Order: sequence, then structure tokens, then C-alpha cells
Amino acid sequence: MTEDLIEFHREYAAGGVAMTTLAFCAVSRNARGAPGELVLGAESVDGLGRLADAVHAEGALMNAQIGHAGAVAAATGVRARAPSKSPWPLAIRLQVLTDSEIREIISDFAKGAGFLQQAGFDAVELHFGHGYLPSEFLSPKLNNRKDSWGGSLENRARFCREIARAVREKLGTSMAITAKLNMDDGVRGGLWLEDSVEIGRMLDADGHLDALQLTCGSSLQNPMYLFRGDVPLHEMADTMPRVLRPAVKAIGGLFFKKYPFTEAYMLTMARQFLNALDMPLILLGGINRADTIDSAVAEGFEMVAIGRALLRDPALLRKFEAGEAAEGLCIQCNKCMPTVYTGTRCVLR
Repeated sequence: MTEDLIEFHREYAAGGVAMTTLAFCAVSRNARGAPGELVLGAESVDGLGRLADAVHAEGALMNAQIGHAGAVAAATGVRARAPSKSPWPLAIRLQVLTDSEIREIISDFAKGAGFLQQAGFDAVELHFGHGYLPSEFLSPKLNNRKDSWGGSLENRARFCREIARAVREKLGTSMAITAKLNMDDGVRGGLWLEDSVEIGRMLDADGHLDALQLTCGSSLQNPMYLFRGDVPLHEMADTMPRVLRPAVKAIGGLFFKKYPFTEAYMLTMARQFLNALDMPLILLGGINRADTIDSAVAEGFEMVAIGRALLRDPALLRKFEAGEAAEGLCIQCNKCMPTVYTGTRCVLR
């Protein structure tokens, strides 16, 4: 935990958000998707506590997103773990998880949530999307197991459901528990609405979650399906080893596909869950306007999640409240994406 990171979240809390989220916290050292990610452990509690105190002092709540990167962890140089062998080039040394290793990871999620509880956090978000390990288990394309963790939709959903159960048993009612779930992986043969709505129903019926945040895309297979807007290909290439940069700039467009940005671009898919689930839902994706927030809440979403618009202007919600602005200044250039490796920021600020 650094003072810069504490100030990063304190600024959003002062800017009027109800809750700010520390993302992506790894539940074990080999669960990281990038070298600089925080690993939850006893040694991290003090720093996490200082962060929570700073956010609480501004009147906001503190949340943390916890996860396991699965095959994506191969990018950090470790022997990555996944439900099945993967066609992803970086996952050549992929290790297929055994039953006992799966149960150990479930336990790691519960332990990680416990460290956040010790640090005084108000909520925890279980990352079940974006091609990380739980998302890989859900995917019919990435999960080819023949045991009770693969095959049928119920089996593929078992890992996520067991994580939610273990975390709830660890925390009781002391903290809110949400999960981020892919509605659509954005790849042929991956998870899509027909199955993701059913998974949502399972999680709803289990009763371990307080809310579900709806998302899409895969950092493993199709990252721009999540972000939409401009593709910062050259800037992304410059974050990679020098020997790989020319190739990424030349053919990276095959991986970083371009999708046009539209306001609230996940709304149409997310509406499918409004009619199917009873639990509170959180709308994500391209929320840049005050009237978008108002209409989403009026439609039945309990909360909205905002990223890039606040990165451009941390005080945006205060301006909405005061009637000083109706729309954020983010232009969806996505040049903030490569900055996650050096300190996440809007390059236009």
C-alpha cells in the first residue's frame, strides 16, 4: 500500500462516490494478473486499514475486488493455473487444477476476505468475470473438464457458487458481498446471456451475495469488448517487453478489436437480469451522464459503477449534484488503460 494509492481513493471519496473499490487484489501470490497487484495477506492488513480510514474520513465506503487471474497469471511469469488447457499463446506452461487445488483456491478467497474484514472494509467484490479463473470455469470454451467442476452449466458454475458460500461463511453479515459476473465473454463459444442469466439465478437462489455487478469481455481473449471506444494500441505496445513491441503494433489489432462507444452500452444485456433476478443489480459500462444514472435507478438498478468518467474528473458526482455539469469529460480514448502498469490516471488531466 502506497500513499499515492491511498490518495487516489480518498480523492474519489471526497468527490462524492458512495463507495470506492480497490481493484484487483489477488487471493494468493500466484493469482496475480500483473506484477504490481496487491496480494491479500496478514502483512497487507495495516496498509489496507490506512486506506479504509482515509476513505471513511471522507464519508464514503471502502470496497475491494478480490480474484484469481487463472491463465492470465502467465503474463507475470508464473506457472499459471486454469480449469483446462488453453489455446492462449502465453499459457503454454499452463497447469490444470486438481480437485484439491480448486478447494484450496476457494479457501484463499475466504481468507482474503477475512483480511479485508480485519482492515475495516465495508464490502468485498468477488471477481467472476473478464477471463480470470472463475470466469474460465464458467466458460464452455475454456472449461473442458469431465469431473464435477465442468461439463454441465451447474458444474461450471460450482466454483463461483462455492467461493460465494465460503466468503459468506467467513464474513457472516459483517460486510456486504457482491460479485462481478460476465453476461457475455465477447468470443465465439464463450459464455453468453442464455447461460449467464441462469448462473445469476443460481447465485441469487444461493443467497450468499448482496448484489451482482454485470459486465462483459475477457482480458484473456477480447479486452476491448469491455471498454469500447478507441484502441490505444501503440501505448499498450509500449508497456510490453521491447522485443515484442513491433509485433504488437503491427498485428495487435487482431487482439485489441475496436468496438464503438455508446452511452451505457451494457444496459440492453443487463435488462435481461432485471426480469430474472430478485437480488440488487449494479449497472456498469460507459456511464458518463447524470441522466443515465437517474434512468438506470428508475428502471430498477440499485447502483451504478463508474470508472473512466471519474478518472477524468474525480469530482464529477459533486458537479452532478450541484447542477454544474450534466455529462463527464471522458472522450473514451482509453489511453488510461496502459497506465495501470505505472499508476492509473487520465492522460488528459
